[in-house]
Amino acid sequence: MFRLDLGLTSRYCDGANRRSFLQIGLAGMAGVAIPRALAANDRASLANRTRDTSVILIWLDGGPGHMDMYDMKPDAPAEYRGIWKPIRTVVPGFDITELYPKQAKVTDKFSMVRSLHHDTGDHFAGGHRMLTTKDMGVSGANTPQKFPGIGAIVNRELGPRQPGMPGYVAVPHAASIGLVPGYFGGNILGTQHNPFVTGDPTPAYFKVQNLNLASGLTIDKLEDRKALTERFDAAKRSLAPSAESNAMDRFSKEAFEFVTGANARKAFDISKEDPRLRDRYGRHTPGQSMLLARRLVEAGSTFVNVHLGGWDHHWDLQKGYEDYLPKVDSGVASLFTDLDERGLLDTTLVVLCGEFSRTPKMNDGGNGGAPMSKGTPGRDHWGNAMFCLMGGGGVKGGRIVGSTNRLGTEPHTRAVTPSNIHATIYKVLGIDPKLSLIDPTGRPTPVLDDPEPIDELF
Repeated sequence: MFRLDLGLTSRYCDGANRRSFLQIGLAGMAGVAIPRALAANDRASLANRTRDTSVILIWLDGGPGHMDMYDMKPDAPAEYRGIWKPIRTVVPGFDITELYPKQAKVTDKFSMVRSLHHDTGDHFAGGHRMLTTKDMGVSGANTPQKFPGIGAIVNRELGPRQPGMPGYVAVPHAASIGLVPGYFGGNILGTQHNPFVTGDPTPAYFKVQNLNLASGLTIDKLEDRKALTERFDAAKRSLAPSAESNAMDRFSKEAFEFVTGANARKAFDISKEDPRLRDRYGRHTPGQSMLLARRLVEAGSTFVNVHLGGWDHHWDLQKGYEDYLPKVDSGVASLFTDLDERGLLDTTLVVLCGEFSRTPKMNDGGNGGAPMSKGTPGRDHWGNAMFCLMGGGGVKGGRIVGSTNRLGTEPHTRAVTPSNIHATIYKVLGIDPKLSLIDPTGRPTPVLDDPEPIDELF
């Protein structure tokens, strides 16, 4: 059921005190409430909008290893340097893994933070710190989200950049370390700031079910209901005008534009893309998800999360990475090239990271059994040295921020934390990094403990 909150009413016949709602039946909601996703602009939203920019966060759930991707150590001992060799790129000194030949041609379009750390190897603690910046005691023994994810905060502050689009979207789904929506959720901001979920755009039959009207409901009927609701609202405002009712008018308008308008339907219809471009991204979930993310920011979404799971390679790393990395390579390289060709790179920040990295020293591939019994060696959990790719949206390309030591175990120069990553994202979007949220006890809590962005990227 599609519900727009329109203010307090008296008790209903079921005995519950609730707000009055405009109810629009929708098929296939599957736990996603479109009006909640669209009622994201609160009293500060429009005032905080200072830049017409968007973010695509590519989340490598499970922990991608820095030593095998963007911070290789070819002169380290064999058990550290790993299986693959680095290759040169179009930017001198910016070497990356040989499994990323396509990205090697576009390193002038993105930069690399090599000195990120939060110092925990716990999946849940790391995910919470990367997506919310907060520790708050979250761990494998205490997994619930304790603070809003960055996409939810952005959604509350800015909402969508164009009418008829959801401000915050997850492709193909929203999850962190198996939790849904995990640390991407709105938390204390409310579920209305959870991301709108698309599903996997790869199949030929892909269709966003959340935009399908329920059986028997037509646009004309929605128009009639909208007109009736507006008359009731006008009467209510004449009796008791309030900032809340004015805000709900705006929410109602955005929700109605989403359901009845063409913008979202066109943006989600990935079948309209040139087949050659879809091939370039790769006909797999990572590639098509990144392509759909581009379509969404182009149409007016502000924050799009692309979820790519399966990075917990404790063993048989070679098999896993030789499957995963070429898919990421084609998707990331095509995304930067595509954004650039469409004139969108200056207004779209692309971020690629995971909850932590992997141990610089490889294990024996046995997982407690005989060495190599589980395939090739792998790497375990490591939060003391990590990477974060950032490019577009005003972030310059071809730059390397920070370094790790000879064995890649910890930052050597310019150590940065998740707070600095978030502050950089806020700077791109024009959001004050010193913003505070009111917690359930009524106390203001800064969204960032360290509000300093990584200025070398600009």
